[in-house]
Amino acid sequence: MKHVRHLAPSLFLNLVHVCLAQANYAPYFFDNGASSTNGNMALLSLSEDTPVGTHVYTLNGTDPEGDPVTYGMTYETGSRSYFAIDTNFGNVTLIEELDREKEDEIEVIVSISDGLSTVAEKVRILVTDANDESPEFINTPYIVQVPENTPSGSSIFKIEAADKDTGSGGSITYFLQNIRTNKFTIDRHSGVLRIKTGITLDYEKSRTHFVTVVAKDGGGKLRGDNKVFSATTTVTINVEDVQDTPPMFIGTPYYGYVYEDTLADSEVLTVVALDGDRGKPNNIHYCLMNGSEGSFEINNTTGAISVIKNPSKLKKEVYELKIQASEISLDGDVTAYAFATVTIRVVDLNNHPPTFYGENGPQNRFELTMYEHPPEGEILRGLKITVNDSDQGANAKFNLRLVGPGGIFRVVPQTVLNEAQVTIIVENSAAIDYEKFQLLTFKLLAIEVNTPEKFSSTADIVIRLLDTNDNVPKFSSDYYIARIPENSPGGSNVVAVTATDPDSGLWGEVKYSIYGTGADLFLIHPSTGIIYTQPWATLDAEVTAKYNFYVKAEDTDGKYSLAEVFITVLDVNDHSPEFNENIQEKTMIIGSPVKIEAIDQDAEEPNNIVDYSIMQADPANVFDIDQSTGEIKLKSYIRSLDIIHNITKNKDCIWSVVVQAKDRGSPSFSTTAVLKIDITEETLHKGPMAAFLMQTKDNPMKALGVLAGVMGVMVVITIMISTAMFWRNKRSNKIMPVRRIIKKRQIHQPRTVRMEWLKFKWSSNPAEKFAIEDDTKSLQNENSNNNVQVPSLPPTAPALPPPPVLAPKINTTEWRVTTVSGSLSPKFINKPGKKRGLSSTHNALVSELKQKFEKRNIASNNPHI
Repeated sequence: MKHVRHLAPSLFLNLVHVCLAQANYAPYFFDNGASSTNGNMALLSLSEDTPVGTHVYTLNGTDPEGDPVTYGMTYETGSRSYFAIDTNFGNVTLIEELDREKEDEIEVIVSISDGLSTVAEKVRILVTDANDESPEFINTPYIVQVPENTPSGSSIFKIEAADKDTGSGGSITYFLQNIRTNKFTIDRHSGVLRIKTGITLDYEKSRTHFVTVVAKDGGGKLRGDNKVFSATTTVTINVEDVQDTPPMFIGTPYYGYVYEDTLADSEVLTVVALDGDRGKPNNIHYCLMNGSEGSFEINNTTGAISVIKNPSKLKKEVYELKIQASEISLDGDVTAYAFATVTIRVVDLNNHPPTFYGENGPQNRFELTMYEHPPEGEILRGLKITVNDSDQGANAKFNLRLVGPGGIFRVVPQTVLNEAQVTIIVENSAAIDYEKFQLLTFKLLAIEVNTPEKFSSTADIVIRLLDTNDNVPKFSSDYYIARIPENSPGGSNVVAVTATDPDSGLWGEVKYSIYGTGADLFLIHPSTGIIYTQPWATLDAEVTAKYNFYVKAEDTDGKYSLAEVFITVLDVNDHSPEFNENIQEKTMIIGSPVKIEAIDQDAEEPNNIVDYSIMQADPANVFDIDQSTGEIKLKSYIRSLDIIHNITKNKDCIWSVVVQAKDRGSPSFSTTAVLKIDITEETLHKGPMAAFLMQTKDNPMKALGVLAGVMGVMVVITIMISTAMFWRNKRSNKIMPVRRIIKKRQIHQPRTVRMEWLKFKWSSNPAEKFAIEDDTKSLQNENSNNNVQVPSLPPTAPALPPPPVLAPKINTTEWRVTTVSGSLSPKFINKPGKKRGLSSTHNALVSELKQKFEKRNIASNNPHI
């Protein structure tokens, strides 16, 4: 029972498993069509230029039960694996390059599985073409044999090329390179090569032609770009010779010579003719047509021409032979022929070279002595030269020329036949220079012109030159620059000038001299050219630092040249610095520096550069001095007189400071001076006068000078006014009788009214500035100078002014001013405050008028009727 009970559950489970297995459905691929990029890869096409690594497709399917699926890809045995697949996602990647020309279809088994069931399908992937192949020529190399008489326009060869691509990339067109210079043309579609219309081939001109043919496909896409591929090949066209050209003579024109010692039956020359058709040449037969007159013959096979008579029996000097060269075919027929002319000259044997003769026979050396620089065109008459060639005809013709320094002489004649007198003419007078050449040597060359031997002879021409005075002394430099210290003693050497005269003898001796405004202190040795100072000369760079003058070099004939001499006197430190005269006393305002100045009379730096220093001061720690400018100022901590009073017991604040001025020369000189410095604080007074007083405190003479100038100006103005008044009164010199006027005594008016009788009139005449009036205008015409009637009633005299109030006798002075009417008595008067601009001359005139009115008032108090 137990055993049965044990087997029943397992049987039950097996039955359940079988039932469940029978209920599982297989997965399947989606079929999305040919243009889809996912599905089962059915009808997929790929271009052969697809890059490796490209994701080309995605396998896509499903399981009916919704279970996850996996993908697989296998290949048939022996096939290449072009793709890799992601089993989970179905992504298919290209892993091998595609080549449609090798394999245009790929069979792949793709599968999909849900773990229980697997479905596999065989799919075919098409590989589409890309333009990745170049055209290739078939059956190369191309060598074509073409007869030279092939008609123009004829087809001579067909060129074939193939392209493995399809479509436009597989179509081929042909063309030739350098079509303009080519004698051939090609059909662009068929590749047939033809001779151009109007062009013929010629074996004799060109035996081989090389034609470059280009085959180009129609282009197509490759990796996204439009590509066109081409290929080239060379066609060798050999031109075959055809018998169409007559023979040609080689080495024309032909010339031969029969000399006087030539033997009979001797060969003179050989003519050569070749068949113009070099590819298949025929034999050449030579024959002598005419012109020999029985004196010459020719070998029919070799073309050798011989003289058959003794040269002495030849009647003509020149023979012209006509030679025929004929082509003989294999059949013995004459197919073509050509003619040539052979010129044979019977000549005398050239066995005599040209020979030079002097007055005494043959001579090969001629000498002459002459002065330098003869006139151009002059004939060297001292040379008696004759040249001769004993041969006859052309053998006696030769040229003459001078070999040596060119362009100096020329020879006449230049071409001689048999014999001539030789003349040498001067062509370049300047080159015949004794200073360059004392001896001129030339070769006179005579060389035959038209002879094969070119016999020649030479003669030496030796010309000795004599010197003339043709050169001017020349200085080694156009100017000389020298330097000499100012403390050099008299007679010191300054500079040596040098001039040379290339002439010989006395003409080459040079004498020196100097002249010019700057030459007074210098001398020159007439022979050596050494310039030195006068024995008594004293140089001073501070007075004159530079001299320049001219030096003359002269030969015995008076020919001379000039050079300029520049002499610089070098400064020596021979002056000490000197302080200004007003250095003794200086006033220093606290906060402002005072300046001292010393001048060094030396001419150059550093001798005239002055450095300042304080040698002694008590106490020492009070002042600083600027080394370069000489400005003296208080130490920075001194800002008031109180600080100074704390430093010293000297209450007047006057310091004696020993200052030094030292130059920078070597050796150095210095000067010391005692400077009294009065230290004060800045004044509170402002204005021009205060500024002027402060500026002139250290220089009282300057203040006195300014004051004297002001007083002088005032005196001049006074004199001008007085002179004007004098001349005015002189013109109005009529004096009227004094009238007796009785006036009552008037009460003195207050001081405020006393100026009513004095009015100032501004006029161009200084004397008219003062007019005396009373209340009734009775004194306008006291002397009747202006011819105006006086009123019948006597005028009332003006009241006297109140007596002046005397101030304490301080700051009083005595004065006297000259006027037109005389001098005023001196009086002690107070000096009230005056308005600026009122001069002392005005005061003098007012005083004079006051005296006149006082006298008139007294007369009015004591009337006389």
